[in-house]
Amino acid sequence: MQLRFWATAIVAWAALGPAFAQQAPKPAQIDRNGVMILIRETLLALDQANKTGNYTVLRDLGSPAFQANTAARLGEIFASERRDNLDLSGVAVLDPQLSLLPQIEANGLLHMSGVFPSAPEQINFDVAYAPVNGQWKLFGISVGLAHTGPAAPEQPAQPAAKPKANEPKKPGAHSERHAKPNEPQP
Repeated sequence: MQLRFWATAIVAWAALGPAFAQQAPKPAQIDRNGVMILIRETLLALDQANKTGNYTVLRDLGSPAFQANTAARLGEIFASERRDNLDLSGVAVLDPQLSLLPQIEANGLLHMSGVFPSAPEQINFDVAYAPVNGQWKLFGISVGLAHTGPAAPEQPAQPAAKPKANEPKKPGAHSERHAKPNEPQP
């Protein structure tokens, strides 16, 4: 699997301190529909922001920590996805395959990650949500594309047929031997 790019909106995640690493994550009490709504809502908001260049709605849907990013800063963070015309609209109809089931981290964040399988590329995502007034609000997001499926092996280059010593050279054919400076020519 070859990663094309990754973008992260909030990198403060890793800087949450020692308490983050001291407690083991706990499974989140959220049903499948709730998971699907959170992931799809988030990725479709990012898709629309990338397509319009307007990141205010994505920003406003986030938690207070996510809103610390200005819309302009989010535009900078996701500039490569916008430039590459990253199309996330497939998340509206595809079901994600979670590689990290929803869990509550030691810092209280709901964290999950996975892929939306599609061909020739799949959408990878890693999202975290903070509890705000009884709702999960976007805290951090990482999105990327990866090539899917088996790759065909590269064909080895076929060596050019060399003319036999007594066979005349065909018109327009090139000799396999290249002269070096001060080397006698045959």
